[in-house]
Amino acid sequence: MTVREVAAEAYREALPVLAVSAVGGLFAGVVLGGMEAELQAVPGLLMLVPALLATRGNVYGSLGARLASALHQGLIEPTLNLDDERLRDAVAAALANGVLVSLFAAVLAFVVLAVLGRRVAPVTTLLGIAGIAGLISGLLLTAAVVGVVFLGYRRGYNPDTLAGPVVTTTGDVVGVATLLLATRIVLGLGGL
Repeated sequence: MTVREVAAEAYREALPVLAVSAVGGLFAGVVLGGMEAELQAVPGLLMLVPALLATRGNVYGSLGARLASALHQGLIEPTLNLDDERLRDAVAAALANGVLVSLFAAVLAFVVLAVLGRRVAPVTTLLGIAGIAGLISGLLLTAAVVGVVFLGYRRGYNPDTLAGPVVTTTGDVVGVATLLLATRIVLGLGGL
């Protein structure tokens, strides 16, 4: 293949996914813009937004890369087989990392805001929101990443090209939506 053919194929695979990514990012912004009441009700929540969204991309982007590498090396098959120890371990590690880093971000946000003398919600409230959002978004992102990587690979696409934009977009949309849902759940329970 010539350089021109390789570049054309890369653009053919990536451009539709990047277009969907742009639309998804705008949608996430709309959802975040609609969270004014929740952001006012939970001081410190706004500080969690970039941390939680960044960790979604990092944790589940790593899952996508792990799966893509395993597919390229023939270590796993592009089918959802829960008996496959490698697939189970990769998914379990991603879910655990996603929830743990969400909880860590909540504690860190609380400590930083408290040290700065800023108004902040109780640490239990931030932990509840981060934990619920981390778990729900983790389950949804795992399904999205595994599905897109496996389906793309079976259809002849390079999963490395698909995983990044899909994780970024899905992580932003799902991350903001689950953060809103988790905040409403926690506030509905009295703020923990």
